[in-house]
Amino acid sequence: MYTFKEEADMKAYDEFIEKNGGQYIQCSRWQNVKTTWKCKYYCGFEGGERVLAVLVMERSLPAAGKIWYAPSGAVCDYDNDELLKEFTDFIKDLVKKNGITAFIMDPPISLRINGETQERGVEMHKKLTGLGYALNSNIANYTYKQPVQLFIPLKENGVSLAPEKILKKCDKGVRYSIRLGEQRGLVAKTYTYADIEKDPSIIEDFMGVMRDTSERDNFVERDANYCTKLLREFEGASDLKLVYYDKDFDRTLQAQRLAKKEEALSQLEGAHEKKARQLNEIISSVDKQTEHFEKRIAEAEEFTTDNRICVAGGLSIYYAGMGSCLFGGTRNVIRNNTRSSHYLNYLRLCESINRGCDVHDLGYIIVKTPELNSDGTLGELVAQDNFKGIYDFKKSFSSDYHEFIGEYVLVGNKMKYFAYASLMPKAKKAKIAIIKKLR
Repeated sequence: MYTFKEEADMKAYDEFIEKNGGQYIQCSRWQNVKTTWKCKYYCGFEGGERVLAVLVMERSLPAAGKIWYAPSGAVCDYDNDELLKEFTDFIKDLVKKNGITAFIMDPPISLRINGETQERGVEMHKKLTGLGYALNSNIANYTYKQPVQLFIPLKENGVSLAPEKILKKCDKGVRYSIRLGEQRGLVAKTYTYADIEKDPSIIEDFMGVMRDTSERDNFVERDANYCTKLLREFEGASDLKLVYYDKDFDRTLQAQRLAKKEEALSQLEGAHEKKARQLNEIISSVDKQTEHFEKRIAEAEEFTTDNRICVAGGLSIYYAGMGSCLFGGTRNVIRNNTRSSHYLNYLRLCESINRGCDVHDLGYIIVKTPELNSDGTLGELVAQDNFKGIYDFKKSFSSDYHEFIGEYVLVGNKMKYFAYASLMPKAKKAKIAIIKKLR
């Protein structure tokens, strides 16, 4: 027998979330980020011991009434059938008493990993639908995120892996790009909320990257205030990494390369065959690097007053053993010549390792609305056309592709929920159009 009640002790609530593998979007600080939602906290107890915690966010929508959303569902033992049933009955009662249109949650349980079906995910789907939840299979009206994420495991038998060991598992192109980074004038900096308070140009550099990225990939761009708010609310557990292309640094490196070539040329005359071959390889390598250098300088020429150009950026949060890449992107400037996106994401991965995280979350991709399987679970999830490149990029880091069982809904008012499901895709489309016009 379990008891459930609204929680007032936020310290105890947050401690439970963090100790039991919850996510940053489930802790009490999230209400200071999602200020357009009204937040309530509920906990379940067995005797005097807390066994469940859930953040429930409420929002009123025109024609749709009040929607309740529990990001990533409840933090609890989902394999405990009795606990799950009694929690569902508790929520159903609250939905009825408060006139809620629908209660929505997306439990963090994998249906497939790297395309391989997970029996626990299939069983959980059957369990939830048996309790009265309905699977929302319409990707367009998902409340928060897609049911896919790409994770990089950072530990083996509880011991953190060295960055170099993880790098060996990555695609050859990733390894090459990371080695290349500092040889092509890239400089990385890590900033905290305190740094941004002192120098607002830091967040402006980041937003310049994100605007460029969102224009290419057609997703809603978060504004600077939202990104700053995340860094403030998760101060100490978040950072902003920026990668700059430094033209002066690149010129210095090029001068060193040319000096190396001159030295090789001076030794070439009279050198024996093996030595001559080695010297010619050095000369050929410098010539190739010079060609790339000249292209970089030419491409960055429009930035006549900037010797240092922000070319990549990423905002991350580290919470409860997971390093999460929230936002990130690259500018079109010299993208292919410096591979700044690979360089940035490797640095983010290293930070997760340094902080002792178990998993590095590369984030989700936008997918097409799936067909349903015969057992009612989500069918194959395929990246939308303009996200295929992002998917391939994230997979190149040897990440595991998790397809979660999806978003589940307890419908309280069928008519109003129908209005919500019809309006949500249109509202998201309108939001993207408005943002693009305002640019």
